[in-house]
Amino acid sequence: MDPLLLAIDSGTTSTRALAFDLTGKPVDVAQHAISQHFPRPGWVEHDAAEIWALTRRAIEDVMGRAGARVAAIGLTNQRETIVFWSRRRGEPLAPAIVWQDRRTAEACARLRTDGKEATVQAITGLLLDPYFSASKIRWALDTWPDVAAAAETGDLAVGTIDSWLLWKLTEGRTHATDASNAARTLLMDLGTARWSDDMLALFGVPKNALPDIVPTCGPLAETRMFGRAIPITGMAGDQQAAAIGQACREPGLAKCTYGTGIFLLAHAGAEPPKSRNRLLATYLGSDPLAYALEGSIFVGGDAIKWLRDGLGIIDAPAESEAMARSVPDSGGVIFVPAFAGLGAPHWQPLARGLLTGLTGGTTRAHIVRATLEAMGQQTADLIDAFRADGVSPTSLKVDGGMVANDWLCQDIADATGLVVERPRSIETTALGAAMLAGTGAGLFSSLAEAGDAMVHADRRFTPQQEDALRGERRAAWKRAVAQTLAGLEPAPATTAMKGA
Repeated sequence: MDPLLLAIDSGTTSTRALAFDLTGKPVDVAQHAISQHFPRPGWVEHDAAEIWALTRRAIEDVMGRAGARVAAIGLTNQRETIVFWSRRRGEPLAPAIVWQDRRTAEACARLRTDGKEATVQAITGLLLDPYFSASKIRWALDTWPDVAAAAETGDLAVGTIDSWLLWKLTEGRTHATDASNAARTLLMDLGTARWSDDMLALFGVPKNALPDIVPTCGPLAETRMFGRAIPITGMAGDQQAAAIGQACREPGLAKCTYGTGIFLLAHAGAEPPKSRNRLLATYLGSDPLAYALEGSIFVGGDAIKWLRDGLGIIDAPAESEAMARSVPDSGGVIFVPAFAGLGAPHWQPLARGLLTGLTGGTTRAHIVRATLEAMGQQTADLIDAFRADGVSPTSLKVDGGMVANDWLCQDIADATGLVVERPRSIETTALGAAMLAGTGAGLFSSLAEAGDAMVHADRRFTPQQEDALRGERRAAWKRAVAQTLAGLEPAPATTAMKGA
């Protein structure tokens, strides 16, 4: 029987197991929704025990049908979300704090005021924002007695979702994270791929609670939970996995994932990039060694979910395409979906959403269209920042659940002025995990070979809008963003490193 690669894709709203053959075709999938918890405004939590239980159920579903053929496992996950558990009991000590959570915004602001951000960026490639894990860890140690007590006795284990799932899959034998996830904590030295003593001291994080940092592919661990030993040979954060699944293996190649949030990564070569425009430098992968420049937008698909669950103006996300097509434009309506603050290039955690331009003639269709248009305009903001940092993609590879919408893909092309390329399978995050697993298990000699075998293009969307209209739309969007940011402390104009 031909071998299969099992990808575990644990995201923000669901956790899944997908089996791929060696041509990149998904042959089986099981998926379960994850509960979202919002205990206070700006707080977002998950139940790590639920994530594990649902992930295990998804794996068992797929393994029950294809288990004998599974040759290796790859893990990919929502990044920055942090879990606290007992080494002795292997159970969570507190809720998992999700990447969208804003509870540490003031703590990060104080560190910026104290002049710490330039040093943080120089070491980690990141900026001071509650998006990342370190300030969440410090908050938990200061606030939750069970977490603090476990740290005192050496019983505390802390890790992102990949670490948590790896611990459970190996029944506590392995406490590890890969460098692409570690790079999102504000605790890893981007140049050495090791925990930074300076960052551990700045945030007061105990090193003995953290996982070992390992490569993105290779013989990382094995699970014995499903009837036989199966090697775990690939692991990466979801956005890095998507870049791998889009075959972004040369400098300048860029992908943008449209899921719960929007994340644009461009391959930046074998040296950590340095941004002067509040983009992030991050670790891309270890086969071969590569870094990326990244822009992160906190709200993408969550805005469509809000139209359905919050406003009740659509019954299903798929309806948004027909409604957007039903009107010639948004009728002057602009929606800035800053539900969890604004990410790159603004980095303003206190910003909140804005719906402007409403008139007596505004309809549901105008609001839906404005919501979809916000995806393209936010992407264009990132492209502008990338170009200012010297990275100028000539095309944009897109993926994620939202890009099944043809109208949206065309509008992204029109908003950015770039050719938008959509792959045959939009499950590129899971595909990237499978490619890492296959390479790490020796089924492919390299990620390049895996990409040639498993990555296939579907459709290209070329810009159709005239430059003048594109410029008018960009100007109107920027005015709306300025309204959103009015009265809030502006982000520093630059956090360039000394000597950069």
